[in-house]
Amino acid sequence: MYHTIIIVGNLGRDPEMRYTPSGQAVTSFSVATNRSYTGNNGQPVKETIWFRVSAWGKQAETCNNYLRKGNKVLVEGRLQADPTSGGPRTFTRQDGTTSANFEVVASQIRFLTPKAGDDDGGVAAAGGAEEFAHPAGGDEEIPF
Repeated sequence: MYHTIIIVGNLGRDPEMRYTPSGQAVTSFSVATNRSYTGNNGQPVKETIWFRVSAWGKQAETCNNYLRKGNKVLVEGRLQADPTSGGPRTFTRQDGTTSANFEVVASQIRFLTPKAGDDDGGVAAAGGAEEFAHPAGGDEEIPF
């Protein structure tokens, strides 16, 4: 069986890089995707969905070095389900409302925000699926 997800959005904050006990680099960052449509009442509706992305190995180091809050990225990867519920991870916000966090383990990341003086439009890849696969150890090695 196989599944993949592709999201295009903007980073909500600067990436955070950590290392597993075995020395594997992992970088986490949040990506907001936006959708606009007209509701049943004829009013415009704006919808934002947040994804928490994890990148591993050299891809994690590249993301940490070059991505910043507000940058546009394309992320291809797989959804990581909450082990207890099998769905998105849910949490309670400080105001008491419940929210969900969709987690994506990246297999490929493309930087879509152009750099100053960049001739190729700023589209750069940060690794491929084979080179930056999720470590075999699974969730046990995630340091957060």
